[in-house]
Order: sequence, then structure tokens, then C-alpha cells
Amino acid sequence: MNKIRHVLAFLTAAALLGGGPAAAEPYLLDKSHAQVTFSVDHLGFSSVQGTFREFDAEINFSPNRVEESEVRFVIQVDSVDTQWPQRDQHLLSKDFFDAQQFPEIVFESRSITPNGADTAVIVGDLTMAGQTREVNLDAKLNRLGPSPFDPARTIAGFVVTGEIDRTQFGMDFAAPAIGVTVPFRVDLEISPAG
Repeated sequence: MNKIRHVLAFLTAAALLGGGPAAAEPYLLDKSHAQVTFSVDHLGFSSVQGTFREFDAEINFSPNRVEESEVRFVIQVDSVDTQWPQRDQHLLSKDFFDAQQFPEIVFESRSITPNGADTAVIVGDLTMAGQTREVNLDAKLNRLGPSPFDPARTIAGFVVTGEIDRTQFGMDFAAPAIGVTVPFRVDLEISPAG
């Protein structure tokens, strides 16, 4: 019995002293170095580029055990910007986002699986216009290390890409003339919250 107690005490001390693998910790999104962009085909003649100006994230990140990381990303729909106000107003209508009834786009990760030295697949639930669908995203770590301007501050920079079928979210206006598959990209920097 004493031996078991000694083993348990050792394991507890090791965990407290950082002897075990690091658990995911809260990281803060640097909104000044983050953006959400998307592209939509227009009748085969051109592509319309857009962005969302207002968003935030709750991130628990473990650099050493990426699979323990979690992310919840929230976008304010009425911040959509395609550099054409009339189009933006149409996007907010019931033909597309129905922003009055569904003001947010929310992504919540369910699993993060490394598939390379600096890449991972993020599987999660995307809720948009009142519909929730599972999506797979590709994440790439650009760089992880101290800030050149503040060596005491760690920064992790990522690019996350994916695509959605907008009709799966009830947005079937002018489909397929206006592109159904919508590729998107999230660029972000995060740092430990502590």
C-alpha cells in the first residue's frame, strides 16, 4: 500500500512540475493579425472576394499535443464586406445568411488530427443560417516561437482553409449560376493568455 502511495505521489509531483505532457492552455487571438476571407464564382465570368471584419475565437492550444487543442470561432454575419454595399445587403437577407434571425456563424472543433510535421485536419460543426453541418478544415502552422519584438511573448501563426457547399445551409439563391462551392481561408496569430 505504501508503494502505491509513493507512486501516486511521484506522478502527482511530476504533473505539477511539468514532467508530463503539456495540456492545452488558453490562447488569445490577435485580431490585428487575423482575417477571414472567402471567394464566390460569379456566372463563370469572375470571382467575388469577400471578408468578415468582426470575429473572435476561444482557443485552447497544446503545441506538443495538438490533438488536445480545441477551437470555437464566432463570426458576426453583418460584418460581411465584398466592397459593394448593395451586394452585402443582399447577403444579409433571407436569400443568404438571414442575418436578422441568425446573426452569427459559429464553428466548434470536435477533433484535431495532425497529418504532418506542421499540418493537421480539424473536424468540427459549422452553424450558419440556422443549419449545422460537419466540415473538415486544413490547418498549417506557419511559425511557432518568440516574438522578435518581445521575446517573452510566444506567437503561433496559422493558415486554415476549407470550403463549403452553401446550398447545404439553405443558401440556394441563383445556384448553380452563382458558385455553390465557396472556398474560404482564415489567417491568424495567437499567443498564450497568461
